[in-house]
Amino acid sequence: MAHIGQALAQTIDVELMGPSVGFSIDQLMELAGLSPDFAWLRLVCAGPGNNGGDALVAARHLALFGFRPTVFYPKQPKKDLYINLVKQCTAYGIPFVQDFKHTLAQSDLVLDGIFGFSFSGEIRPPFDTLISALRVCGKPIVSIDIPSGWDVEAGNANGLGLVPEMLVSLTAPKLGVRNYPFKYHYLGGRFVPDLLAQKFSLDIPAYPGSDQVLDLHNVE
Repeated sequence: MAHIGQALAQTIDVELMGPSVGFSIDQLMELAGLSPDFAWLRLVCAGPGNNGGDALVAARHLALFGFRPTVFYPKQPKKDLYINLVKQCTAYGIPFVQDFKHTLAQSDLVLDGIFGFSFSGEIRPPFDTLISALRVCGKPIVSIDIPSGWDVEAGNANGLGLVPEMLVSLTAPKLGVRNYPFKYHYLGGRFVPDLLAQKFSLDIPAYPGSDQVLDLHNVE
């Protein structure tokens, strides 16, 4: 299937929220955040943008599914969208922690929702320390859409980004991950209508049954 760059990923989001489709950003986060929830996750690392919002939605779904996620959210935006996501997680008893290292040591798996496809440039504080610690933690990591610290088109060119065991790409895999052999690589975000898939030649494979993800290792 097609791999997409930053400009096209942004264009597709604009179209999804445009008059022809009519999604809101809240709805897209809900759909995206449902995609990583087939995995057993403990520590959810959320960044300040939409990828972090996806991670908070995923944490809430995990709690509703009977798991016990913990969230590390070091830089919380003041926009209502993100404030409400924090309120929702808190209402379901999801703890937000400050002691990242202690929580990481007790976690089985990590959900990486720090940076998404809009990331570029250097990894700035406090996320440089966070990503450095995750790189050497020895825990399995699941990244949402693109591993944090990777350029959406050039990939992990500087070698400083996360190298997750599993990647859950959203909408379509990004150009920067095209040649990396992830142990597990799924496609999620089952919300792209056929009219956009055809318009941008995404060639999205059929999802199996009612599944929210599909295994890209089984797609030619």
